[in-house]
Amino acid sequence: MSEPEKPRRKPGLRAALAAALDPLTLFATLAPKDPARRLVHNTPFGPGPHQRLDVYAPQRGKGLLPVAVFFYGGSWDTGRRQDYNWVGRALAAKGFLTVVPDYGLYPEVRYPGFLEDGARAVRWAEDHADGFGGDPERIVLVGHSAGAYNAAMIALDRRYLDGAGVERRRIRAWAGLSGPYDFLPLSDPIAIRTFGEAPDLPGTQPLSFVRPDAPPAFLATGDKDTIVYPRNTRKLAARLREAGVTVEERRYEGVDHVRMILALSPLFRRRTPVLAEMTAFLKAQAALR
Repeated sequence: MSEPEKPRRKPGLRAALAAALDPLTLFATLAPKDPARRLVHNTPFGPGPHQRLDVYAPQRGKGLLPVAVFFYGGSWDTGRRQDYNWVGRALAAKGFLTVVPDYGLYPEVRYPGFLEDGARAVRWAEDHADGFGGDPERIVLVGHSAGAYNAAMIALDRRYLDGAGVERRRIRAWAGLSGPYDFLPLSDPIAIRTFGEAPDLPGTQPLSFVRPDAPPAFLATGDKDTIVYPRNTRKLAARLREAGVTVEERRYEGVDHVRMILALSPLFRRRTPVLAEMTAFLKAQAALR
């Protein structure tokens, strides 16, 4: 018999103030947001304390909506779903039932734990979408930075969806914004600590799992990105096209790593149309039978 889950310790005043003053938390709190409804808050999709998610929906909608699962970035060691409420609302306002899950972070979790968490969140979406007006037959994955890596691996490497019991045919498309898809040999300290213990390093790379029946992909990068270089996007897009996979590739001028995700916000999207172009692609692919 498993032991009961221990309650999470409440943060002290200093930790609470630090979280409140984090720039992303301030942005999520103060920046204008798209009109949408939050249907679910802090709902578990697994037994772990980090396995929680939120769900957003359009204010109005007819029929079953395509379902988007959004994975945030943060070098696999930082991030909180509540700091991306504006992304959930942005995608919902574009007509998606949107699931924003947390996932395990370093040092508690290393590769492949965060991918298993992500696949489990997709399974939750598959199981529960129709109860919130979503279509479990039409799921798309979206991610930025480390979250784009997560989306890529879950979409391309059959092990994760199969392990979670998700029908692969239900993943209609995926979108990666400024994602790392080809980072061997490991040289960055973040990558070394997160992936260095993997027995099969090539098996950690999305590029290793390109296949002709992979879901269509929207891949975007910014030409000013010096955190995840644009070559990651170019190389994966080229490899997918060679395999016969539908790919829409975008490279936005004057956009760096952070501005790519901020472009989903009402404050920044006029100069960088990534939200409109990405959601148009995803909706078109989700509509195909």
